[in-house]
Amino acid sequence: MDLGLTGKVALVLGSTGGLGRASAEALAAEGARVVVVGRRAEVVDEVAGSLPSATGVVADLTDPASPALLVARTREELGEVDIVVLNGGGPPPGPADAFTADSAQAAFDLLVARHVALVGEVLPGMRERGWGRVLAIGSSGVQQPIPTLTASNVGRAALAAYLKTLAGTVAGDGVTVNMVLPGRIDTDRVAQLDRAAAERTGRTVEDTRAASEAAIPTRRYGEPAEFGAVVAFLASQQAGYVTGEQVRVDGGLVAGY
Repeated sequence: MDLGLTGKVALVLGSTGGLGRASAEALAAEGARVVVVGRRAEVVDEVAGSLPSATGVVADLTDPASPALLVARTREELGEVDIVVLNGGGPPPGPADAFTADSAQAAFDLLVARHVALVGEVLPGMRERGWGRVLAIGSSGVQQPIPTLTASNVGRAALAAYLKTLAGTVAGDGVTVNMVLPGRIDTDRVAQLDRAAAERTGRTVEDTRAASEAAIPTRRYGEPAEFGAVVAFLASQQAGYVTGEQVRVDGGLVAGY
């Protein structure tokens, strides 16, 4: 199926690894011109060079000036942004009883403020052209909070509330807004969380992973490419009537509807 993405400009944050890279690869495979974003120049260049039609931009989203600079560079290199994939690094793990006001502010800055600013940079052009896709990589913790990831739960849920509200505002302009919620996808981030859990419980990493897999109906971690495929579809022409949604890619992990 042709997803109608040939020539579209896709700006993918955090795309030098993990789910961001999987998203960039899936979009590039469908003909999109992808902007690879990361903090390390050598890795940005390596990933961009591995894709059919891509350019790399070095940016650190913790810098308040980065959203405007990133969009300006994208326009210089490839043109106006048609698709933006919001993706932020996960805050440090921790329980709710250790969560502080400073922790909340840091989570908001990392997972909400910069992304809202970036959307503000690209949204007017999308609305004017009558076509755009705003996607965010979230977490299953948005719908079913993860006890050890309080900062992530709070920050990503706040971003989800903004995106849901935005979706209804811009739907009539041909712009869709959706969130993709990964469960346990086999990435470096999940491996890091498994190591932390193993240290906390005194189990081996292998036993920790086996216990996690046993709690997933599919009995396995997802592949990054499986996640990227869902991102590519939601960015497609065919998904033009899908907006304001939180699409889970979690192997059935979240028990609620």
